[in-house]
Amino acid sequence: MRFRFTTIAAASATMLVGCSHIAQVGEVRPRFRPLHTAVGALVAVEKGISQALQLEKRDPMDALGGFLTAAEEAAKQLERKPSDTAARDAYNFAVARVFTTIHDAKLDPWKQPLRVPASGGDFTFTHKPDPLPNRNPELYEFMPADQLRLKGTYVSKRITKQGLGAPLVAAGKELRKDAKEEFATSRTYRDTTAVVRFDKGRRAAVEFMDPLQTETVRLNGRTFPLAADYTASTAVMLVREKPQKLGLARLLRPAKYDDTARIARLQAYDPDKTVVLVVHGLMSSPDTWTPMINELRGDPEIRKRYQFWFFSYPSGYPYPYSAAILRRELDAVQKKFPMRKPMVVIGHSMGGCISRLLITDTGDRLWMDMFNKPPDQVPLPPATKKLFTEALIFKHRPEVGRVIFISAPLRGADLAKGWLGRMGARLVRLPGNLITMSTDAVRLVTFQPGAPNIKHAPTSVDTLSPDNRFVKAINNVPITPGIPYHTIAGDRGKCDAPNCNDGLVPYWSSHMAGAKSEVIVPSGHGAHQNEKAIQEVGRILHLHRPL
Repeated sequence: MRFRFTTIAAASATMLVGCSHIAQVGEVRPRFRPLHTAVGALVAVEKGISQALQLEKRDPMDALGGFLTAAEEAAKQLERKPSDTAARDAYNFAVARVFTTIHDAKLDPWKQPLRVPASGGDFTFTHKPDPLPNRNPELYEFMPADQLRLKGTYVSKRITKQGLGAPLVAAGKELRKDAKEEFATSRTYRDTTAVVRFDKGRRAAVEFMDPLQTETVRLNGRTFPLAADYTASTAVMLVREKPQKLGLARLLRPAKYDDTARIARLQAYDPDKTVVLVVHGLMSSPDTWTPMINELRGDPEIRKRYQFWFFSYPSGYPYPYSAAILRRELDAVQKKFPMRKPMVVIGHSMGGCISRLLITDTGDRLWMDMFNKPPDQVPLPPATKKLFTEALIFKHRPEVGRVIFISAPLRGADLAKGWLGRMGARLVRLPGNLITMSTDAVRLVTFQPGAPNIKHAPTSVDTLSPDNRFVKAINNVPITPGIPYHTIAGDRGKCDAPNCNDGLVPYWSSHMAGAKSEVIVPSGHGAHQNEKAIQEVGRILHLHRPL
């Protein structure tokens, strides 16, 4: 059994990242580059930073005063000459080192203002309060992004923006107790940019700015692009939380991880931005979308118009059941965060199958195909009838305005019905209540001549088989008119469209008549991480104009 388990896991690894590291984060000490062309005020700035760097370990409070003084002088130079990039870089470096010093010396300037000695008089170091209680700086550990060296397949592209301010990673110190109610991740990791403003009273107030919400910043009456690092916080999250470990575990033991099935936001909710909801596939988790989201965030127009959310779920469940969970989550989201603009849903692999059910009106067609009698005439226990009603009778979601399918086995995949798929399905342990309910239903299912009998409660692997009864039935139900959709398929060889294959899903399964566009990219099953696929998603998001 151990050998077979390993074989199945290896066969499915194409969907993930193989044996490579998805993210690594190392710490470096940024070196201050002397301003060889510095004149006037910048000479003092350079000298102040150099002296403060020498004091960091020996006398952190004096070092802090030195960095604040340097930032203040650089800010004055920017007021005189906003185009002085040397002054801007010195300001950013000094502000970043303020946070290095606070972190390393374990200072706490967030509960009450901190008096900092400086050559020109003591600073009162404080912060601008944020109206959002979950943005209270007391809740976070701040890491200057310029101190983080990133490596890994998911963060191989570091997306940054030149501008004013010190990009930071804000990592939540504690798990969020309100994560589910707020549709947030269990622990907050976000990119933020620190800007320190000075007044004549020697007050130095830091403001934390969200680079996904704000593109510019004003300092001393001048407007500058806001500096940003859009990759660092994601890399830190991947390293600390290791979400990829949930992939296999949630496939094999879905009931154990039932409470992980939910929608979560990857950024602050903005009612004026269109939600892009990504849905992962079999034996996967939301981290698999990192390369795409990371790169798309580098596009100013996409940052301006979109916000990224994800649906995470135990992929061992049959996907009609997972789709029912998603619909319940969407109901709850609409109460908490009503959407003004129809969302874009992107589904990869089995996530595409789930997404397909969001733009479908079944009526009672699937129910009748299964039981050959209307619901009120089928003698099922109440809980069982509720389960099957939610899985088989549903309407399209009005909040969904467009869907992008990537490597989606909409008509099944032969691998799922072969010996490997059958063995994989047996390894998945469904919860007892699903097994009992399925047993109740199987007794009443009508079988057509020649149709395969159902011998056990279906798992996600079963519902990816081309012979699966639900798969055949749902493909006879048309997609609701008026909702545009697109397909992206992978091909590992020279593509002859009818014979394309990404190694797991053949073209005949992912192709959809009526799609607004279809693109085939040179990729294995992980096509959502392919550069050309990411570009195609970007193109679609640019053209999407919700009513």
